[in-house]
Amino acid sequence: MASLKTTFKESYDELVHKVTWPSWKQLQSSSILVLIASVIIALIIFLMDYLFGVNVASGDGFSWKGILGYIYQALG
Repeated sequence: MASLKTTFKESYDELVHKVTWPSWKQLQSSSILVLIASVIIALIIFLMDYLFGVNVASGDGFSWKGILGYIYQALG
């Protein structure tokens, strides 16, 4: 039991006195950077899905072949 108490005490001491926490401005700029990178990656994935096609099986038989699907159909 004493070792568990010591572990929590040392962890608290390290978090309070030894860890360097970012400032509010640094935290905001990092969050904005992550948001922008996430949007860019989402757009890249959307464009790849649009180009290569996302097959959607539905009751009316609609199936998106993508732009490459129409090119292959025109060539073949």
